[in-house]
Amino acid sequence: MSKKLYFECTSGISGDMTVAALLDLGADREVLARALESLPVKGYRFEISRVKKAGLDACDFSVILDHGHENHDHDMEYLHGNSPIQDDGEGEEEHRHTHEHRHLADILRIIACGDMTEGARKLAQNIFGILARAEAKAHGVELEEVHFHEVGAVDSIVDIVAAAVCLDNLGIGDVVIPVLHEGRGTVRCQHGILPVPVPATANIVSEAGLKLAIMETEGEFVTPTGAAIAAAVRTEETLPKAFCILKIGLGAGKRSYERPSLLRVMILETQEEERTDRIVKLETNVDDCTGEMLGFVMEKLMEAGARDVHYTPVFMKKNRPAYQLNVICTPELTKQMESILFSETTTIGIRKMEMERAVLDRETRSVSTIYGKAEVKICRGGGVEKWYPEYESIAAICREQGISLAEAYHEVIEAAKRERQKEI
Repeated sequence: MSKKLYFECTSGISGDMTVAALLDLGADREVLARALESLPVKGYRFEISRVKKAGLDACDFSVILDHGHENHDHDMEYLHGNSPIQDDGEGEEEHRHTHEHRHLADILRIIACGDMTEGARKLAQNIFGILARAEAKAHGVELEEVHFHEVGAVDSIVDIVAAAVCLDNLGIGDVVIPVLHEGRGTVRCQHGILPVPVPATANIVSEAGLKLAIMETEGEFVTPTGAAIAAAVRTEETLPKAFCILKIGLGAGKRSYERPSLLRVMILETQEEERTDRIVKLETNVDDCTGEMLGFVMEKLMEAGARDVHYTPVFMKKNRPAYQLNVICTPELTKQMESILFSETTTIGIRKMEMERAVLDRETRSVSTIYGKAEVKICRGGGVEKWYPEYESIAAICREQGISLAEAYHEVIEAAKRERQKEI
């Protein structure tokens, strides 16, 4: 048997809805509180409660900001342009409160200070990286020049870190998100009144190949934060043919539309069978690229969502030394990967082939070692079970304890075996 998370986004997705649904599923509240309280961020407190939405009992995760950090995110009149605003003399609409504008590097430093697992930290950093690329594209600036407004405000930093910590704590690596349902019309943001989906959300959906369904209801149901979370965690877009629902988490949103803002996340259990998916393999030969260029293009391809990138030394006609560059990606990301290869290498042609592959089910779990917690990846299928320590956890232990990688690796493997023995 294997487990999956299923995000049913029929009323969109946002950061607070995601956190609430995951807490309702059983994510550890103490682990979350410890992580959030360790962040070097001021101007807020958070509350976890139960609320009624359309008569349904749901979990609510609220980030309560002080006066200086309020961002009108849940003020429906402000969002739809009906409340009084101030004009700066140049036609620009201004918030009544001052926002703390942060660059991506500032936010990554905040996340680095948090008391969380390496898996949670890496996920939070990935979510913000997705947001940064979307904002950079929307404003036509370089990544390091992006100033975060709504997505960089205190509540969104908290929402994203909280979502990453809760997802990591549940320890289920397979996430099914078939489609995001979005509204129509306009919404007010830092840059004025914009069409729905707002540019950052549209860029994320486009880059990640997420499917979008537009509803008749007016309003913003998919926030940039929610879209970035979905892009970072989705591993599948098709529900299994048959499954059991082990648990249901219902997360409430704050905005009030005709359709209630509710996110339902379920833990599914499926019968173990050979798991297959479709992937695309891209390959090209280059004989006039430097090693630095190849290293840089590998980073860009992986950041854009490639499953794997590798290059192999080859000899071409006239015995010229060269490299064969190979990229593995999902079919939805093929065009994006090709664009990166054409822009960042000297290639003038790319071979591609779509194929089916058999894969093992995967799960990430935290185990207790004599050096503290460590993350391991568990792969199962066809009567096989394999445990692999996550490199970042091993490296962290080595740095903290002053031991070799081999020693740390051995201890984590032994801890994983002990955990497995308890289960048996």
